[in-house]
Amino acid sequence: MAILELKNVYKTYNPKTEYKGEVLDNINLSIEEGEFVAIVGFSGSGKTTLVNMINGLLQPTEGEVLFKNKKVEDTSHERGMIFQNYSLLPWLSVYGNIEMSVKEVFPKENKKFISERVEEYVEMVGLSHAINKLPKELSGGMRQRVSVARTLAMNPEMIIMDEPLGALDALTRGNLQEEILKIWETSKRTALLITNDVDEGIFMADRIIPLKPGPKATLGPEFTVNIPRPRDKTEMNHLDEFKKLRNEIIEYLMELGELNKQKKENAPELLLPNLTPKSF
Repeated sequence: MAILELKNVYKTYNPKTEYKGEVLDNINLSIEEGEFVAIVGFSGSGKTTLVNMINGLLQPTEGEVLFKNKKVEDTSHERGMIFQNYSLLPWLSVYGNIEMSVKEVFPKENKKFISERVEEYVEMVGLSHAINKLPKELSGGMRQRVSVARTLAMNPEMIIMDEPLGALDALTRGNLQEEILKIWETSKRTALLITNDVDEGIFMADRIIPLKPGPKATLGPEFTVNIPRPRDKTEMNHLDEFKKLRNEIIEYLMELGELNKQKKENAPELLLPNLTPKSF
């Protein structure tokens, strides 16, 4: 059963400005309950606008966004967001940042319930040793772990990740990818990952959907990831299925980039996603 649906969604910021204000064009998307989907796109392709509509921060100009068959009109703890920037309150400890969110979702629960839930998710992301530290005392990877724990502690039915690991170093990024996957595989929450890293999408997702660059951005053809779980990064580098799928996605994205440049000779050059071959 589809938990999230986007039907004929358009987004225009300035309808009076021909073409330039048209950010998203006829977006159609259906995500099944428990599925992990990755949307891969160029920088500036409209990914943030798309994720903000899914989260209820923006409303479509036309079409509708449905969550559990109900129109999305506002934010909800049922759709947990993990952003690239950490958005932690600097005056609160790790415990305090998570506690505040838990209290918002479970306002009638007692202190024991709140405390146990906070500690459970702090432990889940490996931060029990830092539970009383302030954000300024944490590394970038640790701060992002707090964001992950805070989102999961709110018990969302769907996790939406907007390039959550893009600002991290390769080692931290890899570790967090694996942690998020372990949590997803254990809880089977629905997950949507927005990324510009093809390898990350293949490693984590069931399906990869490219977002054609804007203006008038729309979704391209789906690529199914037929690599069994659990996935091992080292082994994946040697799998023919991985190499074939990676090449197909990269070739498609490069063709999109070239076509877009030809259409808009005077537009700023778009930044390609991470297309450089690498080992995990």
